[in-house]
Amino acid sequence: MPSRLAVLASGRGSNLQAIIDHFDNLSRERIAKVVLVASNRADSPALIRAATASIDIASFDAADDGAQLLALLRKFRIDLVVLAGYLKRIPATVIREYAGRIVNIHPALLPAFGGEGMYGARVHEAVIDSGATESGVTVHLVDDDYDRGPIIAQWRVPVEKSDTADSLAERVLAVEHVVYPRAVEMVAMLQQLESKTSA
Repeated sequence: MPSRLAVLASGRGSNLQAIIDHFDNLSRERIAKVVLVASNRADSPALIRAATASIDIASFDAADDGAQLLALLRKFRIDLVVLAGYLKRIPATVIREYAGRIVNIHPALLPAFGGEGMYGARVHEAVIDSGATESGVTVHLVDDDYDRGPIIAQWRVPVEKSDTADSLAERVLAVEHVVYPRAVEMVAMLQQLESKTSA
């Protein structure tokens, strides 16, 4: 049986779309399926993407202490939580219950250019301002510290001398769309193997 994924998104949902497309287009047995997309913003375009794909959607109070989110995850019997442009800290209660089962993607090579407040254009501006010759993407598990959870996968993207934050962001995002769905599939597969061996 495929792992049940919940994707949390605050913005446009382009990584969400990449994940939906990846699992819909697999020629082999489907390892996971997105069954819920939830947002702390009722007007998030990601919710429209999900509804268009006939996936259940939900929004919750931006000030939620974790109770609403946890209730949603339990209601939909979620196996793996995937953050896709989700710009709110995951409450400790959710992290405890889903320890090792929350995945995030960051638009740089962690541990560099991570931490509280480092998201979107801020990351790419910091990379360029530092003079770094490489950036990239990092997929990691979520724990109590911003961008400090165990790293699952990284992919390097060169920084060109002519890059602006926008041009670098565009190239990094294209790599995210390739790497993230495959990393999520790998995590779901490993979880299934672990549950079979522990059964």
